[in-house]
Amino acid sequence: MRFLITGGAGFVGSHLTDALLQRGDEVTVLDIASDLKVRQHAGNRKFRYVSGSVLDRRVVESLVSWCDVIYHMAAVVGVEHYVSDPYQVLNVNVNGTQNILAAAEKERKKVVFTSTSEVYGKNSSVPFAEDADRVLGSTEVDRWSYSTSKAVGEHFCFGFAKRGLPVVVTRYFNVYGPRLDRVNAGRVMAIFFGQLLRGAPLTVIGDGRQTRCFTYIEDAIRATIAAGLVKEAVGQVINIGSDEEVTIHDLARRMIRLSGQRASIVFVPEVEAYGRGYEDIRRRVPDITKMREILGVAPRVALDDGLKRTIDWFSREGTTAEWLAAMDEPQTEIEFPPRNGPRA
Repeated sequence: MRFLITGGAGFVGSHLTDALLQRGDEVTVLDIASDLKVRQHAGNRKFRYVSGSVLDRRVVESLVSWCDVIYHMAAVVGVEHYVSDPYQVLNVNVNGTQNILAAAEKERKKVVFTSTSEVYGKNSSVPFAEDADRVLGSTEVDRWSYSTSKAVGEHFCFGFAKRGLPVVVTRYFNVYGPRLDRVNAGRVMAIFFGQLLRGAPLTVIGDGRQTRCFTYIEDAIRATIAAGLVKEAVGQVINIGSDEEVTIHDLARRMIRLSGQRASIVFVPEVEAYGRGYEDIRRRVPDITKMREILGVAPRVALDDGLKRTIDWFSREGTTAEWLAAMDEPQTEIEFPPRNGPRA
């Protein structure tokens, strides 16, 4: 089969590229980021890297006409971005998704849309089933721009589905593992790994009692591939995650223990870390019944095991000059065109 992965040079996208090529499929990656995470496939005749934006309709239409299935992963992600520049979050995540869906409808191609647990917002009724209510804060709070942009993308998916387009929506819960995007920013694990690499204290935002469920990349990829292949997944929203819940304070302690370092933990007030345009979520736990029953996938990698594998990778690979340089750049799954138009 032929697969197009937008944002395929990013963390999740690069692992999906690996897995599909291992299956013997043909893969084209569309991304504006460095090809560092997929460069190992440069000599593979079944792999192609295209430097371009999902906002460029001509490029999108050309690549969609070539493939059988589209995994649409390109997006502006990361707390630092949806707090500091919600315009870009909304512009890329909404308009880029419309471009992909419109091209897919024209060519009658299946789309797997990458969404997020952020869409559940402040809903306190856990675990989150896919039909749970969305509970968000004021539109004056920039923190909700990302959640809204992904929810709008989902609405567009189902709008196109009513016109006959085969669509699957996947909602990821805190995926982590080797090649994790840019340390020191964005995801909490990326921040903690960066601090461990530098021998710095681990900074826990708030009181540390907020909880998350972290999904090891191998489990996420198995579910993602199934979402593109399983017929019963079409028209569904499916949580992709683990139901192993952990507090952020405990996560920091586990990472210190597994790394063998003697790092300390420092608590930082939310307003000091993100300003007043941010609200945190106290608990985020997925109901993964549909992942198990429709996709036939259950999480296999326990948190401590996944953390150890990731720490070992960072210790072995993540300290090379090339990786350290890449980790200082913007996250690789970001489509970040200038305000006056798309960048090819």
